[in-house]
Amino acid sequence: MLDPLASLTDAFTSFLFGKVETTRLPVRTSTGQAQAVYLPTAAPGLGDSGVVIGREVYSGKGYIYDPFQLYGQQLPAPHWLVLGESGNGKSALEKTYVLRQLRFRDRQVVVLDAQGEDGVGEWNLIAQELGITPVRLDPMAAREGGIRLNPLDPSITTTGQLALLRTIIEVAMGRGLDERAGFALKVAHAYVNETILDRQPVLTDIVEQLRHPEAESAETMNVDIDDVRAWGLDVALVLDRLVDGDLRGMFDGPTTAGIDLDAPLIVFDLSHIDRNSIAMPILMAIVGVWLEHTWIRPDRKKRIFLVEEAWHIINSPFVAQLFQRLLKFGRRLGLSFVAVVHHLSDVVDGAAAREAAAILKMASTRTIYAQKADEARATGRVLGLPRWAVEIIPTLTPGIAVWDVNGNVQVVKHLITDIERPLVYTDRAMTEDGDFARELAAEAAAAERAAAALEAGSSPESESESESTVA
Repeated sequence: MLDPLASLTDAFTSFLFGKVETTRLPVRTSTGQAQAVYLPTAAPGLGDSGVVIGREVYSGKGYIYDPFQLYGQQLPAPHWLVLGESGNGKSALEKTYVLRQLRFRDRQVVVLDAQGEDGVGEWNLIAQELGITPVRLDPMAAREGGIRLNPLDPSITTTGQLALLRTIIEVAMGRGLDERAGFALKVAHAYVNETILDRQPVLTDIVEQLRHPEAESAETMNVDIDDVRAWGLDVALVLDRLVDGDLRGMFDGPTTAGIDLDAPLIVFDLSHIDRNSIAMPILMAIVGVWLEHTWIRPDRKKRIFLVEEAWHIINSPFVAQLFQRLLKFGRRLGLSFVAVVHHLSDVVDGAAAREAAAILKMASTRTIYAQKADEARATGRVLGLPRWAVEIIPTLTPGIAVWDVNGNVQVVKHLITDIERPLVYTDRAMTEDGDFARELAAEAAAAERAAAALEAGSSPESESESESTVA
């Protein structure tokens, strides 16, 4: 029998405060079952205008990214850093991204293709499909009439020429030029530009002038002619390597005519250059400055400059300084710089740590594929990634990456269409026996299983345990 006093108290309380809800016992369940209790949530996307990359793993939404659309609103700079160990999908992402960007009529792309096999760069298939001939820089071919790029090309300003010459010498020497050597180079360069008017000046002219300086050059600074010759000797020996050494042919003549700077895609094939030799950063510097003065123009086109093996740039203080200027200059003229690097430790612990930090700071977009746990933690510290993202990086399967777009961090699965797939992989790989096909199928299946597992779990922000108590 109910207590009359308790019934009266409940009635009075309900009248004042509304009906009191009944108390329910807690239910213990798993997160997989309890996910239906909560409304689905997902991080906001980057908008619906631009290039489709794939889909966001946790929500299944399409993931669209375009630095030119986001610049000034969600991005302070249009530059992009791609990180990750080999075999996880960096190359596939770069190629499909470029192919999709080229569908916009106001886009132009330059690729420095530093990898390849069977005598061609790995962008050769895409270039062929688009009817484009790669600019293949090869010391052996250059001696027989191949492609040349002239550091003293008249299209480059005299200031740019001198800066480029200094960079070439400093990269080769591994140290900065002292004042006396710099003076000898400056004098030789000025004399060559003033006296050779009937043709393009070339490096041979600079070397000859360093070896045999004019008396007037010494008189302007009230120094002895023998001193000027001695100051320029080391500089002459370094430049002689480009004229008569192992790099002969690529830079010691007028720029080859017929390089189409108006083509939608320009591929510089550097696959014949030893990636671990001093030639690679020298080549990067020459191509970078040459493009700065011949390709980037105020014509309202949006340009993408994609550099593979970019640690050759970021790890050299002298080349990095040139590219820093290019990046700052390019922001006013619609340039997006894409740097592809295997390990961040290759650059942040290298000789150009300060320059590397400056370039990384300019990259407002960072895409990180699978890395080992130690590398992931180091990457997270440098880039300021959230803890959940750092923890998930070592578990990522091929094709899935963490995207950090100016603090908007999401896990994205890159999708490749059937039309793109034959172009994404190298020609040799695509024509080999079934081993390669089986390897691709296994990777695709693993990626699908990982995506399904991630979708079945909770979002990264929750970081809950496998079981929870729901009241």
